[in-house]
Amino acid sequence: MVYMEKLKFALFSIVILSVLSLVGYWSVTTIQSGAEYVKTEKVKQLEKQNEDLNKETEELKSKLAVLEKKLEIQQEPQVEEKPLTEEKPTTNVSSKPTVYKNQTLIKELEKLIADNIFLKLKSQGTRVGTVQNFLNIYNKTSEKVDNDYGPGTVEDVKKFQKDQGISADGEAGAGTFRKMIEWLKKQG
Repeated sequence: MVYMEKLKFALFSIVILSVLSLVGYWSVTTIQSGAEYVKTEKVKQLEKQNEDLNKETEELKSKLAVLEKKLEIQQEPQVEEKPLTEEKPTTNVSSKPTVYKNQTLIKELEKLIADNIFLKLKSQGTRVGTVQNFLNIYNKTSEKVDNDYGPGTVEDVKKFQKDQGISADGEAGAGTFRKMIEWLKKQG
């Protein structure tokens, strides 16, 4: 009987020591230093900020889409409704509007005319970028489009104006924009 008691005690001691060893090993291998903990928390914080920014970006994109749609609706020309009458079919083959290879740029320049835009040294914004895009095509260059009407843009506009036989002051208004559109249309 004493032998059984000693055997139970020995087995119990082995089990306890094994459990304590496993717990000790686990705690040593999983403990983080203070610096590692700070880094881990910073990563979690940055991931949360990134997630928040992604949500905000999606919300802003959807709002932008709604605003663009409203703007398109406002800009659509109002078509006067006519009473339905029988019309004879036309045989005009060339009823499709002409599409130019730089159609988007032509439309942007037409918008500058419609909005009565005038650009000069120190002007800034995407409208300046439209002129710079045109100048890259005209001069067959790939200058940076920085949306800043600086001295380089002034010189390029002057050169274009001289080539087109208009007043070469380096400033761009409706007359210059019309010449740009005219030149683009000649390119096809």
